Amino acid sequence: MKLPIKACLTAVATTALLSLPVQAQTTGGTLAKIKETGEIRLGHRDVSVPFSYLDDQQKPVGYAMDLCAKIVDAVKAELKLPALAVKMQPIQLSNQIPLIQNGTIDIVCGPSTNTLERQKVVAFSNTIFVSSIRAVVRKDSPVKSFEDMNGKPVSMTAASTSIGLLTAREQEKKFQTNKVLSPDHGAAFLALTTGRTEAFVMDDILLAGLVAINSNPGNWRIIDDALRVEPYGLIVRKDDLAFKALVDKTLGALIKSGEFQNLYNKWFMSPIPPKNVNLNFSMPTPLKDALANPNDRGV
Repeated sequence: MKLPIKACLTAVATTALLSLPVQAQTTGGTLAKIKETGEIRLGHRDVSVPFSYLDDQQKPVGYAMDLCAKIVDAVKAELKLPALAVKMQPIQLSNQIPLIQNGTIDIVCGPSTNTLERQKVVAFSNTIFVSSIRAVVRKDSPVKSFEDMNGKPVSMTAASTSIGLLTAREQEKKFQTNKVLSPDHGAAFLALTTGRTEAFVMDDILLAGLVAINSNPGNWRIIDDALRVEPYGLIVRKDDLAFKALVDKTLGALIKSGEFQNLYNKWFMSPIPPKNVNLNFSMPTPLKDALANPNDRGV
């Protein structure tokens, strides 16, 4: 039996709608979703000191968490929802993007490298930090460059950009490491401290954080050699212009008021929980440049 043309068009449209991701069907994107549900969902990490980690009360704290708290305040004001509920969702590097895409979380509050490859599926806020990919080794280790790691077991965090960068350096300089993958930074550093690997390759600030909270921080050294400089941004859903604009506007206001610098000093230049260690990590020049000229450029 032939269907009327109108019925055929309706069936086609319905099929197309059902095939779209759930978030794509929500008119207005993230802000509409938040207003409808009465809650905003923040993705946080457990061991990414000082960006997003758990304190001694198992509460998510950190530089990125404080930035996200300011964004939550802006969302409350924008939507006129002073009682907006804030839900915390633990995430890992390997699942942060899928959880953004499927709507489980609304923003990633952690250290996330803004890459052109990731920009194909998610969006990033304007830059909140700039790091360099380096390696931490034992203080007495002979390793001073990545080439010195030839034939050695090296800790890597699954899904991190450092894996591809180290592989590219290996191909360029004709050497090879034995990459030992772990689900998170804490496990990767543990592999190093227990002698299963001889180096851990990751963002220098994250390495500095892990060393600072280690029981013997003087036993470790971060090498000078670097694979790449990387900008960090807060991850949000792709093509959600209204929410990204609100996030960037909030960050811009923090920079203009001086509050951004205060938050940086709080987490990078002052004693932080749970052990009151001070990272003494001065603001990198590339970050100063990014704050003077806000942008969301990836690498």
